[in-house]
Amino acid sequence: MMTFIEKYIMPYAMKFGNNRHLLAIRDALIGMIAITMVGSFAVLFNNLGEIIKPYGRLMESIFGESWKTLGGDIWWGTFAFLTIFAVFGISHRLAKSYGDDGFEAMLVAAACFFLLVPQVGQVPETEGVWGFIGYGYFNATALFTGIVVALLATELFIRLTKVKAFIIKLPDGVPPAVSGAFAKLVPGMLTIFVFGVAGLLFRKMTDGEFLNDWLNTTLVAPLTNAADSLPFAILIVFLVHGFWSVGLHGPNILGGVTTPLFTSLGTKNTDLYAQGVTDLDQYAIMAGPFLDAFVYLGGSGATLGLIIAMFIAGRKRHKQLLALGTPPGIFQINEPLLFGLPIVLNPIWLIPFISAPVIMTVVAYLAIKWGLVYPVVVASIPWVTPAGIGGYLATGGHISGAVLALVNLAISIVIYLPFVYITGKMDEKKQKQMQPEQSPTIQG
Repeated sequence: MMTFIEKYIMPYAMKFGNNRHLLAIRDALIGMIAITMVGSFAVLFNNLGEIIKPYGRLMESIFGESWKTLGGDIWWGTFAFLTIFAVFGISHRLAKSYGDDGFEAMLVAAACFFLLVPQVGQVPETEGVWGFIGYGYFNATALFTGIVVALLATELFIRLTKVKAFIIKLPDGVPPAVSGAFAKLVPGMLTIFVFGVAGLLFRKMTDGEFLNDWLNTTLVAPLTNAADSLPFAILIVFLVHGFWSVGLHGPNILGGVTTPLFTSLGTKNTDLYAQGVTDLDQYAIMAGPFLDAFVYLGGSGATLGLIIAMFIAGRKRHKQLLALGTPPGIFQINEPLLFGLPIVLNPIWLIPFISAPVIMTVVAYLAIKWGLVYPVVVASIPWVTPAGIGGYLATGGHISGAVLALVNLAISIVIYLPFVYITGKMDEKKQKQMQPEQSPTIQG
């Protein structure tokens, strides 16, 4: 089986995981973590007043009735323009992968994105006032449009910069910044012009419908609905741990696909939470840090449960490994266990390593779907947040999130514990077989 995996699966998995376009998407969205995190906490602090009444009254008594203004401003400066940051970041990362400095590429990609955005509101009777644009074309609602435009515009721009006929060379005495900008002048202009014509033709073909609206209707809505389903959740968790089982970093390989989906769903929930929406049916389940908060407890495979199971079973043989693996395991870092136990390429450990997260995913998904646990309303939390605390923060300070995380942790312990005893018995048997038989003493 391992030979088959190494021969037929690993090469394609590594090729998929190293795809420059997926890496650009993943790295750009991860690089935006400071933006998404501060926006998430701003929304969280604003809404804690509704959950913890004394806190709300205290903040109002100190700062007045407008004490939520700061949080609202932070949300506006982060989540309201999430797609714009993504366009800049993806284009820059993709251009860098081709050896370009990425500066001109990200500016050109941003211009291509803006020219495809509809001017949804105009005030012709007011001189000089026109082109009002709803923030729905800049926030996570337009994220997939931003990704598509950033990738296509950057690809076209990079290819045009390699056409010698389009390169303007200035004398050697000209500063490098100026000569570099002029060298990419024609490719940049052509890229923007091509996207302008393409946008105009697209609207002609679709009776005036803009690209973002068309993508949301035909592609994004069905895709996000599928991403928020239990079968999709199980599939992603299974694939992540299937890749890990052969030593491939599952979250990184699939990050180019899962990160934009979960980020979009997470920011949607954050926006609903910021607006004070109380109808939980409107919230997505597989949103933002759902897996980090409720499934990846101790890291991929929920290996914090394995660590606790080993302590319960008194595994003295792995005393040093537990000493090294426990502190990082509390903070969701489990490489010492994955490669030190090892779990990777170990058929015995792979059974609980894959089954535990799948079962935990089903439990967490159904608990939120049935209204037993508050949905994830924070688009991002630090992935190193310990179990329980992550569930509490992800659900906007609801104790039900912490309880769900701890219940899932208990489930992982129960699943791992029999295998800890089984491997213990196997180790003891091996040690006995390796001990040389002592010959009887001959007395003369």
